[in-house]
Amino acid sequence: MKMRISTKARMNRLFNKGGCLDVAVDHGVCNEPSFMVGLEDMAAVVNTLVDAGPDAIQMAYGQADLLQNRPERDKPALVMRIDMGNPYNDQRHRVMWSMLQNHDEPIIGALEMDAACVVVNLFMLPDEPELFRQCVENISKVRAACHRYGMPLMIEPLVMLPNEVRGGYQVDGDADKIVTLVRLASEMGADIIKADPTENPEDFHRVVEAARVPVLVRGGGKEDLKTVLAKSAKLMAQGAKGMVYGRNIYQHDNPRAVVRALMAMIHDGADGDEAWDIYNRG
Repeated sequence: MKMRISTKARMNRLFNKGGCLDVAVDHGVCNEPSFMVGLEDMAAVVNTLVDAGPDAIQMAYGQADLLQNRPERDKPALVMRIDMGNPYNDQRHRVMWSMLQNHDEPIIGALEMDAACVVVNLFMLPDEPELFRQCVENISKVRAACHRYGMPLMIEPLVMLPNEVRGGYQVDGDADKIVTLVRLASEMGADIIKADPTENPEDFHRVVEAARVPVLVRGGGKEDLKTVLAKSAKLMAQGAKGMVYGRNIYQHDNPRAVVRALMAMIHDGADGDEAWDIYNRG
């Protein structure tokens, strides 16, 4: 089936030369204090990221003006987060939920802000079938709106461990579970899938095969940067088209250098060691 011209045009804004680095700074909707470290001054964060030059910046409606009011023609594309939920806190909530930020017109803010894409969660948490049902309902509503207006839809399938395992919901790297949920996201009409890395990076090709659309790797929590780069290179080798990284960029002392290293990996084929050298050159 041919992709609509408006959808394809927006996809082209994201995937320069076939790849995309999307820097996520939409963490305010998670209501988790630890995510806010490094995002206190959003205007300064956006200035830093625009100067660094990733392909896209992922933001919620309330902060998107900081990017879209800028005059540069070549600024990063906007990816807009249009849902929110409460699975990210240390303590499990009595009621877990996920909802669209605008239930009646779910992508109206993205159209207003000239976003290149919208992103919605698909949570799979242990013993939380109602949360999963809410996500499916959200995606169904958003998919219909995206089709109507030619807006690409990024779905973020998240298979999480039980809260008691490490405190706070953490990623379950089981390849079988990730592949199954990614396949569901594909069946629901995702144009892009933001997927967790498999515990063994060499299994990630299975995620790519299940998706049948471009797959961007989700970054998760902050880790040692050299380790992040090495793992990212392995995932790119398995067919990933790029990354959606947040804390590993904006909580770093030199976000610009991290962006340069990741962009070299995505667009120039740099391996982990080469990306590490690029980072150290600043």
